[in-house]
Amino acid sequence: MNNKYKILLVEDEKNIQTFVSALLEANGYKVLIANDCASGKIMYSSHIPDLVILDLGLPDRDGSVLLAYIRQNDLTPIIVLSARSDENEKVKMLDAGANDYVTKPFGTAELLARVRACLRNRRQSSSKTGALTGIFTAKDLEIRYESRRVFIRGEEIKLTQTEYNILTYLSENADKVMTYSAIISAVWRETPNEGNIKRLQVNMANMRKKFGTKPGDITFIINELGVGYRLVADN
Repeated sequence: MNNKYKILLVEDEKNIQTFVSALLEANGYKVLIANDCASGKIMYSSHIPDLVILDLGLPDRDGSVLLAYIRQNDLTPIIVLSARSDENEKVKMLDAGANDYVTKPFGTAELLARVRACLRNRRQSSSKTGALTGIFTAKDLEIRYESRRVFIRGEEIKLTQTEYNILTYLSENADKVMTYSAIISAVWRETPNEGNIKRLQVNMANMRKKFGTKPGDITFIINELGVGYRLVADN
């Protein structure tokens, strides 16, 4: 087996560092190691790995700082590997752009499966039509795909990683009603349940506020009650 994938492991605990790197290398992956957030940034920029496994409790900065740094420009898959098991922490990291969250202690088979899933999703995404390019416009909404920037009536709107991913997915399917299930599967790679449907609704409510619209207003994104959402392409 020779995957030839480069995985950056950002972890300061030596025993976990040694164990995870040995596990990955035994399964054909090339492993790069960083002990803290600062060296993680340098290693990431220098080597552009195919996947990042990221601890949160790093000695210099919280791992979320490195997550935010990577998500400024790149969609490289990131698996958070942390002892923090609080659900709110998991939701926070996933909404910030992490692809997966594994709590310590973990099973070797589970970690390898999650690594394979992240890399597989990346291959599938890049094997379609490639990254979105150009500019999407609908009414006063403008999405500049290559720079990942969103404007309304010429004013830039700052969206979170998750909000941007929801918006671009809807723009790819403009004027179509996209079900909660379809959006959750595309954005979070999860099976829909009451919890992540609520998370989607919260993200949509936050987007409406940023777009300057009030509940009930005709807006860029229509809520098809009980079904999903539709981005309106025309006036």
